[in-house]
Amino acid sequence: MDDAVVIGAGPNGLVAANLLADAGWSVTVLEQAAVPGGTVRTGELTLPGFRHDLFSAFYPLAAAAPALRQLHLEEFGLRWRHAPLVLGQALADGRAVAISRDITETASSLDRFARGDGEAWKQMFGQWQAMAGPFLQALFQPFPPLRPAARLTARLGPTGLMRLARHLLLPARRMAEELFEGEGAGLLLGGSSLHADLSPEAAGSGLYGWLLCCLGQERGFPVPAGGAGSLSEALVRRLDSRGGRLRCESEVVEVVIRRGRAVGVRLAGGEVVAAARAVLADVSAPALYGRLVRSEELPPAFHADMGKFQWDMATVKVDWALQSPIPWAADELRRAGTVHVADDFDNLTEYSAHIAMRMLPARPFLIVGQQSMSDPSRSPAGTETAWAYTHVPREVRRDSASELEVTKGSWLPGFVERMEARIEERAPGFRALILGRHVLSPADLERADPNLSEGAINGGTAQLHQQLFFRPVPGWGRPETPVAALYLASASAHPGGGVHGGAGANAARAALLPGSRPRSWLLGRGQVATIWR
Repeated sequence: MDDAVVIGAGPNGLVAANLLADAGWSVTVLEQAAVPGGTVRTGELTLPGFRHDLFSAFYPLAAAAPALRQLHLEEFGLRWRHAPLVLGQALADGRAVAISRDITETASSLDRFARGDGEAWKQMFGQWQAMAGPFLQALFQPFPPLRPAARLTARLGPTGLMRLARHLLLPARRMAEELFEGEGAGLLLGGSSLHADLSPEAAGSGLYGWLLCCLGQERGFPVPAGGAGSLSEALVRRLDSRGGRLRCESEVVEVVIRRGRAVGVRLAGGEVVAAARAVLADVSAPALYGRLVRSEELPPAFHADMGKFQWDMATVKVDWALQSPIPWAADELRRAGTVHVADDFDNLTEYSAHIAMRMLPARPFLIVGQQSMSDPSRSPAGTETAWAYTHVPREVRRDSASELEVTKGSWLPGFVERMEARIEERAPGFRALILGRHVLSPADLERADPNLSEGAINGGTAQLHQQLFFRPVPGWGRPETPVAALYLASASAHPGGGVHGGAGANAARAALLPGSRPRSWLLGRGQVATIWR
Protein backbone atom coordinates (compact mmCIF):
# COMPACT_ATOMS: atom_id res chain seq x y z
CA MET A 1 0.00 0.00 0.00
CA ASP A 2 1.32 3.44 -0.95
CA ASP A 3 1.05 6.52 1.22
CA ALA A 4 -0.69 8.43 -1.57
CA VAL A 5 -2.46 7.85 -4.85
CA VAL A 6 -2.58 10.66 -7.40
CA ILE A 7 -5.33 10.54 -10.03
CA GLY A 8 -4.06 12.00 -13.29
CA ALA A 9 -0.56 12.56 -14.68
CA GLY A 10 -1.06 16.10 -15.91
CA PRO A 11 1.36 18.78 -14.73
CA ASN A 12 -0.54 19.37 -11.48
CA GLY A 13 -0.68 15.66 -10.68
CA LEU A 14 3.01 15.16 -11.44
CA VAL A 15 4.05 18.21 -9.40
CA ALA A 16 1.99 16.94 -6.46
CA ALA A 17 3.49 13.46 -6.72
CA ASN A 18 7.04 14.87 -6.85
CA LEU A 19 6.51 16.98 -3.72
CA LEU A 20 5.03 14.05 -1.81
CA ALA A 21 7.94 11.84 -2.89
CA ASP A 22 10.36 14.56 -1.77
CA ALA A 23 8.76 14.34 1.67
CA GLY A 24 9.45 10.60 1.80
CA TRP A 25 5.98 9.38 0.89
CA SER A 26 5.48 6.41 -1.41
CA VAL A 27 3.34 7.56 -4.35
CA THR A 28 1.56 6.00 -7.31
CA VAL A 29 0.19 8.14 -10.12
CA LEU A 30 -2.67 6.65 -12.14
CA GLU A 31 -3.24 8.01 -15.65
CA GLN A 32 -6.13 7.09 -17.91
CA ALA A 33 -4.26 7.85 -21.16
CA ALA A 34 -1.51 5.74 -22.68
CA VAL A 35 1.08 8.47 -22.02
CA PRO A 36 1.50 11.00 -19.19
CA GLY A 37 1.30 14.76 -19.49
CA GLY A 38 -2.38 15.66 -19.68
CA THR A 39 -2.47 18.88 -21.68
CA VAL A 40 1.35 19.01 -21.91
CA ARG A 41 2.06 16.56 -24.73
CA THR A 42 3.66 16.48 -28.17
CA GLY A 43 2.97 14.33 -31.23
CA GLU A 44 2.98 14.15 -35.02
CA LEU A 45 -0.53 15.34 -35.84
CA THR A 46 -0.13 16.26 -39.50
CA LEU A 47 2.88 14.82 -41.33
CA PRO A 48 5.96 12.79 -40.33
CA GLY A 49 8.67 15.01 -38.95
CA PHE A 50 6.29 17.79 -37.84
CA ARG A 51 6.04 17.70 -34.04
CA HIS A 52 3.00 19.52 -32.68
CA ASP A 53 2.12 20.44 -29.11
CA LEU A 54 -1.26 18.77 -28.77
CA PHE A 55 -2.72 21.31 -26.34
CA SER A 56 -0.71 23.91 -24.41
CA ALA A 57 2.40 25.22 -26.12
CA PHE A 58 4.17 28.19 -24.47
CA TYR A 59 4.91 28.55 -20.79
CA PRO A 60 5.53 31.93 -19.17
CA LEU A 61 3.80 30.72 -16.01
CA ALA A 62 5.83 27.50 -15.88
CA ALA A 63 9.05 29.50 -16.11
CA ALA A 64 7.98 31.80 -13.27
CA ALA A 65 5.85 29.67 -10.94
CA PRO A 66 7.47 28.72 -7.62
CA ALA A 67 6.07 25.16 -7.72
CA LEU A 68 7.88 24.21 -10.93
CA ARG A 69 11.02 26.26 -10.38
CA GLN A 70 11.73 24.54 -7.07
CA LEU A 71 11.80 21.15 -8.80
CA HIS A 72 14.90 22.10 -10.83
CA LEU A 73 13.68 20.19 -13.87
CA GLU A 74 16.73 21.29 -15.85
CA GLU A 75 18.58 18.59 -13.92
CA PHE A 76 16.22 16.06 -15.52
CA GLY A 77 16.59 17.14 -19.13
CA LEU A 78 14.28 20.13 -19.51
CA ARG A 79 15.68 22.86 -21.76
CA TRP A 80 13.85 26.10 -22.50
CA ARG A 81 13.93 27.76 -25.92
CA HIS A 82 12.97 31.33 -26.86
CA ALA A 83 11.88 33.05 -30.06
CA PRO A 84 13.63 36.31 -31.08
CA LEU A 85 10.46 38.18 -30.08
CA VAL A 86 8.08 37.10 -27.35
CA LEU A 87 4.66 38.21 -28.56
CA GLY A 88 3.42 40.06 -31.61
CA GLN A 89 0.04 41.67 -32.24
CA ALA A 90 -1.19 41.84 -35.84
CA LEU A 91 -3.56 44.74 -36.58
CA ALA A 92 -6.02 44.97 -39.46
CA ASP A 93 -4.13 47.82 -41.16
CA GLY A 94 -0.95 45.77 -41.53
CA ARG A 95 0.90 47.27 -38.57
CA ALA A 96 2.22 45.22 -35.69
CA VAL A 97 3.43 45.75 -32.14
CA ALA A 98 5.68 43.35 -30.26
CA ILE A 99 7.16 42.47 -26.87
CA SER A 100 10.86 41.66 -26.81
CA ARG A 101 12.86 40.47 -23.81
CA ASP A 102 14.97 43.54 -24.60
CA ILE A 103 12.82 46.24 -23.02
CA THR A 104 14.37 48.92 -25.22
CA GLU A 105 13.11 47.08 -28.31
CA THR A 106 9.65 46.72 -26.73
CA ALA A 107 9.57 50.44 -25.95
CA SER A 108 10.55 51.32 -29.50
CA SER A 109 7.72 49.19 -30.87
CA LEU A 110 5.20 50.89 -28.58
CA ASP A 111 6.45 54.39 -29.36
CA ARG A 112 5.57 53.86 -33.02
CA PHE A 113 1.92 53.97 -31.92
CA ALA A 114 2.20 56.80 -29.40
CA ARG A 115 5.32 58.63 -28.30
CA GLY A 116 5.80 58.11 -24.57
CA ASP A 117 4.15 54.68 -24.40
CA GLY A 118 7.58 53.05 -24.35
CA GLU A 119 8.46 54.97 -21.19
CA ALA A 120 5.04 54.14 -19.70
CA TRP A 121 5.73 50.45 -20.37
CA LYS A 122 9.09 50.72 -18.62
CA GLN A 123 7.36 52.29 -15.60
CA MET A 124 4.76 49.51 -15.54
CA PHE A 125 7.46 46.87 -15.74
CA GLY A 126 9.52 48.59 -13.04
CA GLN A 127 6.55 48.44 -10.71
CA TRP A 128 6.20 44.75 -11.53
CA GLN A 129 9.85 44.06 -10.74
CA ALA A 130 9.53 45.78 -7.37
CA MET A 131 6.86 43.35 -6.17
CA ALA A 132 6.96 40.32 -8.49
CA GLY A 133 8.41 37.88 -5.91
CA PRO A 134 5.79 38.22 -3.18
CA PHE A 135 3.04 38.80 -5.75
CA LEU A 136 3.71 35.49 -7.50
CA GLN A 137 3.91 33.74 -4.14
CA ALA A 138 0.53 35.23 -3.22
CA LEU A 139 -0.96 34.34 -6.60
CA PHE A 140 -0.10 30.65 -6.44
CA GLN A 141 -0.53 29.88 -2.74
CA PRO A 142 -3.83 28.77 -1.17
CA PHE A 143 -6.14 31.58 -0.14
CA PRO A 144 -5.59 33.57 2.04
CA PRO A 145 -1.86 33.98 1.24
CA LEU A 146 -0.94 35.57 4.57
CA ARG A 147 2.88 35.63 4.39
CA PRO A 148 3.17 36.95 0.81
CA ALA A 149 0.47 39.52 1.59
CA ALA A 150 2.49 40.68 4.58
CA ARG A 151 5.60 41.00 2.37
CA LEU A 152 3.64 42.99 -0.21
CA THR A 153 2.32 45.29 2.50
CA ALA A 154 5.84 45.84 3.82
CA ARG A 155 7.07 46.76 0.33
CA LEU A 156 4.14 48.86 -0.84
CA GLY A 157 2.63 50.18 2.37
CA PRO A 158 -1.14 50.06 3.06
CA THR A 159 -1.98 52.73 0.50
CA GLY A 160 0.23 51.16 -2.13
CA LEU A 161 -1.41 47.80 -1.49
CA MET A 162 -4.84 49.35 -2.02
CA ARG A 163 -3.65 50.89 -5.29
CA LEU A 164 -2.39 47.48 -6.39
CA ALA A 165 -5.73 45.87 -5.50
CA ARG A 166 -7.56 48.49 -7.57
CA HIS A 167 -5.13 47.96 -10.45
CA LEU A 168 -5.74 44.21 -10.42
CA LEU A 169 -9.52 44.65 -10.52
CA LEU A 170 -9.49 46.93 -13.56
CA PRO A 171 -11.05 45.75 -16.81
CA ALA A 172 -8.41 45.37 -19.51
CA ARG A 173 -9.83 48.25 -21.53
CA ARG A 174 -9.74 50.63 -18.57
CA MET A 175 -6.22 49.53 -17.60
CA ALA A 176 -5.02 50.23 -21.13
CA GLU A 177 -6.67 53.67 -21.06
CA GLU A 178 -5.06 54.56 -17.75
CA LEU A 179 -1.56 53.40 -18.66
CA PHE A 180 -1.12 54.14 -22.37
CA GLU A 181 -2.07 56.53 -25.14
CA GLY A 182 -1.57 54.36 -28.22
CA GLU A 183 -3.43 51.40 -29.66
CA GLY A 184 -0.42 49.09 -29.68
CA ALA A 185 0.18 48.78 -25.93
CA GLY A 186 -3.54 48.54 -25.28
CA LEU A 187 -3.90 45.64 -27.68
CA LEU A 188 -1.02 43.77 -26.04
CA LEU A 189 -2.83 44.07 -22.71
CA GLY A 190 -6.28 43.34 -24.12
CA GLY A 191 -5.21 40.39 -26.24
CA SER A 192 -3.25 38.86 -23.37
CA SER A 193 -6.28 39.21 -21.09
CA LEU A 194 -8.22 36.98 -23.49
CA HIS A 195 -5.99 34.02 -22.67
CA ALA A 196 -8.59 33.64 -19.91
CA ASP A 197 -12.35 33.56 -20.53
CA LEU A 198 -12.96 37.18 -19.56
CA SER A 199 -14.34 40.00 -21.64
CA PRO A 200 -11.91 42.93 -21.83
CA GLU A 201 -14.69 44.93 -20.16
CA ALA A 202 -14.93 42.57 -17.17
CA ALA A 203 -13.52 43.43 -13.76
CA GLY A 204 -10.22 41.61 -13.24
CA SER A 205 -9.52 41.03 -16.92
CA GLY A 206 -6.69 43.56 -16.76
CA LEU A 207 -4.90 41.34 -14.24
CA TYR A 208 -4.45 38.58 -16.82
CA GLY A 209 -3.23 40.93 -19.51
CA TRP A 210 -0.85 42.73 -17.15
CA LEU A 211 0.50 39.46 -15.73
CA LEU A 212 1.22 37.88 -19.12
CA CYS A 213 2.74 41.07 -20.52
CA CYS A 214 5.02 41.52 -17.52
CA LEU A 215 6.02 37.85 -17.51
CA GLY A 216 6.64 38.06 -21.25
CA GLN A 217 8.87 41.09 -20.75
CA GLU A 218 10.75 39.47 -17.88
CA ARG A 219 10.95 35.80 -18.88
CA GLY A 220 9.58 35.55 -22.41
CA PHE A 221 7.12 32.89 -23.54
CA PRO A 222 9.52 29.93 -23.45
CA VAL A 223 8.86 26.49 -24.94
CA PRO A 224 10.51 23.19 -24.01
CA ALA A 225 13.12 22.00 -26.48
CA GLY A 226 11.68 19.09 -28.46
CA GLY A 227 8.08 19.85 -27.58
CA ALA A 228 5.75 20.41 -24.65
CA GLY A 229 6.01 16.73 -23.81
CA SER A 230 9.61 17.32 -22.74
CA LEU A 231 8.30 19.16 -19.68
CA SER A 232 6.11 16.18 -18.72
CA GLU A 233 8.98 13.77 -19.38
CA ALA A 234 11.24 15.72 -17.02
CA LEU A 235 8.57 15.58 -14.29
CA VAL A 236 8.22 11.82 -14.78
CA ARG A 237 12.00 11.29 -14.67
CA ARG A 238 12.23 13.29 -11.48
CA LEU A 239 9.40 11.32 -9.88
CA ASP A 240 11.06 8.05 -10.86
CA SER A 241 14.33 9.20 -9.28
CA ARG A 242 12.44 9.68 -6.00
CA GLY A 243 10.88 6.23 -6.10
CA GLY A 244 7.44 7.29 -7.30
CA ARG A 245 5.48 5.09 -9.70
CA LEU A 246 3.46 5.97 -12.79
CA ARG A 247 0.81 3.65 -14.22
CA CYS A 248 -0.72 4.65 -17.55
CA GLU A 249 -3.88 3.19 -19.09
CA SER A 250 -5.27 3.00 -15.55
CA GLU A 251 -8.68 4.68 -15.52
CA VAL A 252 -10.00 5.58 -12.07
CA VAL A 253 -13.77 5.20 -11.82
CA GLU A 254 -14.31 5.75 -8.09
CA VAL A 255 -12.69 7.19 -4.99
CA VAL A 256 -13.05 4.56 -2.28
CA ILE A 257 -14.38 6.21 0.90
CA ARG A 258 -14.80 4.59 4.29
CA ARG A 259 -16.26 6.42 7.29
CA GLY A 260 -15.92 9.74 5.49
CA ARG A 261 -12.26 9.22 4.58
CA ALA A 262 -10.64 8.50 1.19
CA VAL A 263 -8.69 5.24 1.44
CA GLY A 264 -7.94 4.53 -2.22
CA VAL A 265 -9.40 4.36 -5.70
CA ARG A 266 -11.11 1.77 -7.87
CA LEU A 267 -9.98 1.23 -11.46
CA ALA A 268 -12.17 0.46 -14.46
CA GLY A 269 -11.20 -3.23 -14.28
CA GLY A 270 -12.23 -3.47 -10.63
CA GLU A 271 -8.78 -3.28 -9.03
CA VAL A 272 -8.61 -1.22 -5.85
CA VAL A 273 -5.42 0.79 -5.31
CA ALA A 274 -5.18 1.62 -1.62
CA ALA A 275 -3.79 4.83 -0.15
CA ALA A 276 -2.71 4.94 3.50
CA ARG A 277 -2.60 8.72 3.82
CA ALA A 278 -4.18 10.61 0.92
CA VAL A 279 -5.80 10.63 -2.49
CA LEU A 280 -5.04 13.64 -4.70
CA ALA A 281 -7.22 14.24 -7.75
CA ASP A 282 -5.83 16.04 -10.79
CA VAL A 283 -9.27 15.92 -12.43
CA SER A 284 -11.90 18.58 -12.94
CA ALA A 285 -14.14 19.42 -10.00
CA PRO A 286 -17.29 18.24 -11.86
CA ALA A 287 -15.59 14.91 -12.60
CA LEU A 288 -14.43 14.45 -9.01
CA TYR A 289 -17.68 15.43 -7.32
CA GLY A 290 -20.06 14.28 -10.04
CA ARG A 291 -18.52 10.94 -11.00
CA LEU A 292 -15.69 9.72 -8.76
CA VAL A 293 -17.30 10.63 -5.42
CA ARG A 294 -20.86 9.53 -4.73
CA SER A 295 -23.25 12.40 -3.99
CA GLU A 296 -24.19 10.91 -0.60
CA GLU A 297 -20.60 11.48 0.54
CA LEU A 298 -20.98 15.25 0.05
CA PRO A 299 -22.91 17.73 2.19
CA PRO A 300 -26.16 18.78 0.47
CA ALA A 301 -25.15 22.45 0.29
CA PHE A 302 -21.81 21.56 -1.30
CA HIS A 303 -23.53 19.33 -3.83
CA ALA A 304 -25.95 22.15 -4.65
CA ASP A 305 -23.09 24.62 -5.10
CA MET A 306 -21.35 22.23 -7.51
CA GLY A 307 -24.50 22.35 -9.61
CA LYS A 308 -23.67 26.02 -10.26
CA PHE A 309 -20.08 25.34 -11.33
CA GLN A 310 -19.31 27.27 -14.53
CA TRP A 311 -16.96 26.02 -17.21
CA ASP A 312 -14.90 28.38 -19.31
CA MET A 313 -15.47 28.75 -23.04
CA ALA A 314 -15.09 26.03 -25.66
CA THR A 315 -12.04 25.97 -27.93
CA VAL A 316 -11.19 25.21 -31.55
CA LYS A 317 -7.52 24.45 -32.28
CA VAL A 318 -5.92 24.00 -35.70
CA ASP A 319 -2.40 22.69 -36.34
CA TRP A 320 -0.60 23.13 -39.64
CA ALA A 321 2.44 21.66 -41.30
CA LEU A 322 3.72 24.51 -43.48
CA GLN A 323 6.11 24.51 -46.40
CA SER A 324 7.81 27.61 -44.93
CA PRO A 325 7.17 30.06 -42.06
CA ILE A 326 4.05 32.23 -42.15
CA PRO A 327 4.70 35.18 -44.51
CA TRP A 328 3.41 37.95 -42.27
CA ALA A 329 3.32 41.36 -43.91
CA ALA A 330 4.74 42.95 -40.75
CA ASP A 331 8.38 42.03 -40.16
CA GLU A 332 8.04 41.83 -36.35
CA LEU A 333 5.57 38.97 -36.64
CA ARG A 334 8.09 36.87 -38.58
CA ARG A 335 10.27 36.75 -35.45
CA ALA A 336 7.60 36.23 -32.76
CA GLY A 337 6.92 32.85 -31.19
CA THR A 338 3.34 33.84 -30.41
CA VAL A 339 1.10 36.15 -32.43
CA HIS A 340 -2.29 37.65 -31.57
CA VAL A 341 -4.65 38.39 -34.45
CA ALA A 342 -7.23 41.11 -33.78
CA ASP A 343 -8.40 44.08 -35.83
CA ASP A 344 -8.44 46.54 -32.93
CA PHE A 345 -9.56 46.69 -29.29
CA ASP A 346 -13.23 46.88 -30.25
CA ASN A 347 -12.77 43.58 -32.09
CA LEU A 348 -11.80 41.97 -28.77
CA THR A 349 -14.99 43.26 -27.16
CA GLU A 350 -17.15 42.19 -30.10
CA TYR A 351 -15.58 38.72 -30.13
CA SER A 352 -16.28 38.27 -26.41
CA ALA A 353 -19.85 39.54 -26.82
CA HIS A 354 -20.56 37.10 -29.65
CA ILE A 355 -19.43 34.19 -27.48
CA ALA A 356 -21.52 35.41 -24.54
CA MET A 357 -24.55 35.50 -26.86
CA ARG A 358 -23.79 31.92 -27.98
CA MET A 359 -22.83 33.02 -31.47
CA LEU A 360 -19.83 32.04 -33.56
CA PRO A 361 -17.63 35.17 -33.78
CA ALA A 362 -17.60 36.74 -37.23
CA ARG A 363 -13.98 37.90 -36.77
CA PRO A 364 -12.50 35.63 -34.13
CA PHE A 365 -9.52 36.65 -32.03
CA LEU A 366 -6.70 34.18 -32.71
CA ILE A 367 -3.68 33.11 -30.69
CA VAL A 368 -1.11 31.78 -33.19
CA GLY A 369 2.01 29.80 -32.41
CA GLN A 370 5.11 29.58 -34.62
CA GLN A 371 7.22 26.79 -33.18
CA SER A 372 10.25 27.05 -35.46
CA MET A 373 10.88 30.60 -34.18
CA SER A 374 11.68 29.11 -30.77
CA ASP A 375 12.66 25.53 -31.54
CA PRO A 376 13.69 24.57 -35.11
CA SER A 377 13.73 20.90 -34.12
CA ARG A 378 9.93 20.79 -34.35
CA SER A 379 9.93 20.38 -38.16
CA PRO A 380 12.25 19.78 -41.16
CA ALA A 381 14.64 22.59 -42.02
CA GLY A 382 12.95 25.54 -43.70
CA THR A 383 9.42 24.42 -42.79
CA GLU A 384 7.10 25.45 -39.97
CA THR A 385 4.98 23.74 -37.34
CA ALA A 386 2.25 26.28 -36.59
CA TRP A 387 -1.02 26.32 -34.71
CA ALA A 388 -3.85 28.65 -33.79
CA TYR A 389 -6.71 28.48 -31.36
CA THR A 390 -9.75 30.56 -30.60
CA HIS A 391 -12.83 30.27 -28.42
CA VAL A 392 -16.42 29.57 -29.32
CA PRO A 393 -19.56 29.17 -27.21
CA ARG A 394 -20.09 25.89 -25.40
CA GLU A 395 -23.52 25.87 -27.02
CA VAL A 396 -23.52 27.37 -30.51
CA ARG A 397 -26.93 28.77 -31.41
CA ARG A 398 -26.12 30.78 -34.52
CA ASP A 399 -23.39 32.39 -36.57
CA SER A 400 -22.95 36.11 -35.99
CA ALA A 401 -22.04 36.53 -39.68
CA SER A 402 -25.09 34.53 -40.84
CA GLU A 403 -22.84 32.47 -43.11
CA LEU A 404 -22.53 29.08 -41.39
CA GLU A 405 -25.15 26.44 -40.63
CA VAL A 406 -24.77 25.56 -36.95
CA THR A 407 -26.75 22.32 -36.58
CA LYS A 408 -24.90 19.20 -35.42
CA GLY A 409 -21.49 20.82 -35.51
CA SER A 410 -21.67 21.41 -39.25
CA TRP A 411 -20.19 24.87 -38.65
CA LEU A 412 -16.68 23.57 -37.95
CA PRO A 413 -15.18 23.35 -41.50
CA GLY A 414 -16.45 26.82 -42.39
CA PHE A 415 -15.20 28.22 -39.10
CA VAL A 416 -11.73 26.78 -39.69
CA GLU A 417 -11.74 28.51 -43.09
CA ARG A 418 -12.66 31.72 -41.27
CA MET A 419 -9.67 31.30 -38.95
CA GLU A 420 -7.33 30.72 -41.87
CA ALA A 421 -8.75 33.72 -43.71
CA ARG A 422 -7.88 35.89 -40.69
CA ILE A 423 -4.23 34.85 -41.02
CA GLU A 424 -4.27 35.17 -44.81
CA GLU A 425 -5.37 38.81 -44.48
CA ARG A 426 -2.18 39.61 -42.58
CA ALA A 427 0.06 37.05 -44.30
CA PRO A 428 -0.84 36.82 -48.01
CA GLY A 429 0.16 33.41 -49.36
CA PHE A 430 -0.31 31.60 -46.04
CA ARG A 431 -2.89 29.13 -47.36
CA ALA A 432 -0.67 28.11 -50.28
CA LEU A 433 1.97 26.93 -47.77
CA ILE A 434 -0.27 24.41 -46.00
CA LEU A 435 1.04 20.84 -46.41
CA GLY A 436 -1.11 19.29 -43.72
CA ARG A 437 -3.86 20.33 -41.32
CA HIS A 438 -5.25 18.87 -38.09
CA VAL A 439 -8.39 20.24 -36.45
CA LEU A 440 -9.46 19.73 -32.84
CA SER A 441 -13.09 20.62 -32.22
CA PRO A 442 -14.41 21.19 -28.69
CA ALA A 443 -15.62 17.58 -28.63
CA ASP A 444 -12.27 16.32 -29.96
CA LEU A 445 -10.42 18.13 -27.17
CA GLU A 446 -12.62 16.52 -24.53
CA ARG A 447 -12.14 13.07 -26.06
CA ALA A 448 -8.37 13.61 -26.04
CA ASP A 449 -8.39 14.76 -22.39
CA PRO A 450 -11.58 14.39 -20.31
CA ASN A 451 -10.54 17.39 -18.18
CA LEU A 452 -11.09 19.61 -21.25
CA SER A 453 -14.88 19.62 -21.11
CA GLU A 454 -16.02 20.90 -24.53
CA GLY A 455 -12.53 22.29 -24.97
CA ALA A 456 -12.51 24.32 -21.74
CA ILE A 457 -8.79 24.84 -21.15
CA ASN A 458 -8.80 26.55 -17.73
CA GLY A 459 -10.59 24.03 -15.52
CA GLY A 460 -13.55 26.37 -15.06
CA THR A 461 -14.24 30.04 -15.62
CA ALA A 462 -11.68 32.61 -14.51
CA GLN A 463 -14.38 35.15 -13.73
CA LEU A 464 -14.30 36.63 -10.24
CA HIS A 465 -17.33 34.72 -8.98
CA GLN A 466 -15.36 31.46 -9.32
CA GLN A 467 -11.89 32.48 -8.19
CA LEU A 468 -10.02 32.61 -4.87
CA PHE A 469 -12.27 31.30 -2.08
CA PHE A 470 -15.08 30.77 -4.62
CA ARG A 471 -13.07 28.16 -6.56
CA PRO A 472 -14.50 25.63 -7.22
CA VAL A 473 -17.41 26.55 -4.91
CA PRO A 474 -17.89 29.19 -2.20
CA GLY A 475 -15.91 28.54 0.96
CA TRP A 476 -13.81 25.72 -0.49
CA GLY A 477 -11.03 27.69 -2.13
CA ARG A 478 -8.34 25.42 -0.73
CA PRO A 479 -7.23 21.90 -1.79
CA GLU A 480 -9.16 20.24 1.05
CA THR A 481 -12.50 18.67 0.15
CA PRO A 482 -15.51 17.62 2.29
CA VAL A 483 -13.99 14.11 2.31
CA ALA A 484 -11.07 13.56 4.67
CA ALA A 485 -7.73 12.71 2.99
CA LEU A 486 -9.08 13.68 -0.45
CA TYR A 487 -7.58 16.74 -2.12
CA LEU A 488 -8.48 18.58 -5.32
CA ALA A 489 -5.24 19.06 -7.28
CA SER A 490 -6.43 20.29 -10.67
CA ALA A 491 -6.99 23.61 -12.45
CA SER A 492 -10.52 23.58 -10.99
CA ALA A 493 -8.87 24.55 -7.70
CA HIS A 494 -7.11 27.83 -6.90
CA PRO A 495 -5.02 29.24 -8.57
CA GLY A 496 -6.79 27.95 -11.68
CA GLY A 497 -5.72 27.33 -15.25
CA GLY A 498 -2.28 27.52 -16.81
CA VAL A 499 0.75 25.24 -16.66
CA HIS A 500 2.27 26.29 -13.35
CA GLY A 501 1.72 23.33 -11.02
CA GLY A 502 0.22 25.58 -8.35
CA ALA A 503 -2.89 23.51 -7.68
CA GLY A 504 -0.88 20.31 -7.44
CA ALA A 505 1.67 21.88 -5.11
CA ASN A 506 -1.06 23.27 -2.87
CA ALA A 507 -2.76 19.88 -2.66
CA ALA A 508 0.50 18.12 -1.80
CA ARG A 509 1.32 20.61 0.95
CA ALA A 510 -2.18 20.30 2.39
CA ALA A 511 -1.87 16.51 2.46
CA LEU A 512 1.48 16.79 4.26
CA LEU A 513 0.05 18.91 7.08
CA PRO A 514 -0.22 16.93 10.31
CA GLY A 515 -3.81 16.03 11.16
CA SER A 516 -5.21 17.54 7.96
CA ARG A 517 -9.01 17.34 7.88
CA PRO A 518 -11.82 18.64 5.67
CA ARG A 519 -11.95 22.38 5.97
CA SER A 520 -14.16 25.06 4.51
CA TRP A 521 -12.00 28.18 4.66
CA LEU A 522 -14.93 30.43 5.58
CA LEU A 523 -16.75 28.12 7.98
CA GLY A 524 -14.07 26.04 9.66
CA ARG A 525 -13.37 22.34 9.95
CA GLY A 526 -15.98 20.06 8.54
CA GLN A 527 -18.68 22.73 8.50
CA VAL A 528 -20.89 23.52 5.55
CA ALA A 529 -23.86 25.84 5.80
CA THR A 530 -26.35 27.20 3.32
CA ILE A 531 -26.48 30.93 3.97
CA TRP A 532 -27.76 32.04 0.59
CA ARG A 533 -29.94 30.17 -1.87
